[in-house]
Amino acid sequence: MTDQADRLATYRSMRDFGATPEPAGGRVAPATGRFVVQRHRARRLHYDFRLEIDGVLVSWAVPKGPSLDPKARQLAVHVEDHPIEYFDFEGIIPRGEYGGGDVVVWDWGTWEPARTDDPAAAVADGELHFDVRGEKLAGRFVLVRTGKDRSGKEQWLMLHKNDDHAVAGWDPEEHPRSVKSGRTNDEVAAEPDALWLSDRPAAEAAVALGGTAPTWDPPTPDELTALDALGRKGRWTVQGLDVQLTNLDKVLFPGRDGEPPVTKRDFVRYHAQVAPHMLPFLHDRPVNLHRYPDGTDKPGFWHKEMPDYAPEWLTQWRNEEADPGETVCYAVVDSVAALVWMANWGAVELNPWTSRLPDVHEPTWALIDVDPGERSSFADVLVLAGLYRTALQHLGVTAAPKVTGKRGVQIWVPVAGGYTFADTRGWVEKVSRAIGRTVPDMISWEWQKDRRRGLARLDYTQNAINKTLIAPYSARPAPGAPVSVPITWDELDDPDLRPDRWTIRTVLDRVEEAGDPLAELIGRPQRLPEL
Repeated sequence: MTDQADRLATYRSMRDFGATPEPAGGRVAPATGRFVVQRHRARRLHYDFRLEIDGVLVSWAVPKGPSLDPKARQLAVHVEDHPIEYFDFEGIIPRGEYGGGDVVVWDWGTWEPARTDDPAAAVADGELHFDVRGEKLAGRFVLVRTGKDRSGKEQWLMLHKNDDHAVAGWDPEEHPRSVKSGRTNDEVAAEPDALWLSDRPAAEAAVALGGTAPTWDPPTPDELTALDALGRKGRWTVQGLDVQLTNLDKVLFPGRDGEPPVTKRDFVRYHAQVAPHMLPFLHDRPVNLHRYPDGTDKPGFWHKEMPDYAPEWLTQWRNEEADPGETVCYAVVDSVAALVWMANWGAVELNPWTSRLPDVHEPTWALIDVDPGERSSFADVLVLAGLYRTALQHLGVTAAPKVTGKRGVQIWVPVAGGYTFADTRGWVEKVSRAIGRTVPDMISWEWQKDRRRGLARLDYTQNAINKTLIAPYSARPAPGAPVSVPITWDELDDPDLRPDRWTIRTVLDRVEEAGDPLAELIGRPQRLPEL
């Protein structure tokens, strides 16, 4: 097999990396069966169709785009392999440089070869049959080499087989929006959120320009009035989507401190109002749910698989890597209505993955969980959190703590693309072990709680795929509906701080007054120092 790095030589030779803000390609990732199609307006509009094979993106430029129409025979020009870092790029390549123009992620998903166990050899032989599972494209495609043009570039034909996914007359230009952002090329060109910087490692080359992250509006006063006017059940239209609400007067949380109990109507209202602050932590990630449909004074249960009766507008992600018996279809909570539906479904605790779609094997957060034991006081938790504060400041690492809404404190560390879960887990473990050596009488490394002698655990094991911690602003199953809330490092010294200080009735005022110190860390491409 050709050396993977050598396969990028043609790509590198066509770019001056002192001038063009594009990555030269860093470490080569293993094949994971992903594909991406980027709608690219350079000198001419075309679609870049890319299959991940042997650690690179094997690429074809398709002028008219891929089609589900089995009668379509689309020209596809085989171009140089691209580095993995290009997979989810959406933004601007400067005009005047190679490939200069605007790019959107038109489709993405997974693929697998057909009729061969060696897709690289099939490409070399000039004929590749493969199945794709994307958000727009699906079914069996074939790429066949037909010859070369005058410049020596290979000319191929792309076609779709007449299978269950075929659609007569299907035109890609009728589906122009990005599956990553929902935007068009015109919208990205007018307000790009990323470009390439060649003086950074390839994993950090896509640099956010700021100001274009998704935002959400809270429900309008009229929408809230409509919610209040509903009886025990009914349809609530919020931001253009209809949500069927049931048992709105059911008590979900007992009251605390003399306050009345929290009903499902209260909880639905809270989810709608907190959406602008909570959705940035949820919108591009699968979520694990802890449901209490009969109220939090009764046992809850974990729930991941989305039911058949979920509304069609609820975004869902299919995990093609799921083993038999594992969850296949996860919810992606990306709208105010989706949060409302979760509240109505009794999903009290929302736990987002630390990796984003589509690359769920790359975490964007490294998590530190100060998990108190039975003998641990909150003062002990604050001592341990303070030691992390000192260690991270010494290392020059940016992070933010949050109270859990129960007894503990968690610390979220943003990381750049390119890390694996083994990387983040190993790094957090090293920092935690160092802190544990400082106060050995306060902590235990035992996994099982009954072996910890009531001591706290500095848990680094949540840094793994499908391991999660509670989302910021998610409620906890306790009287009054306490909430997990991001805080500043200085607030660790506040004598009034408690892990369950804020509830769904008070946290909105808190955010209005103090802001969210964790929100500004979302997407920060931070490299973790060597330890």
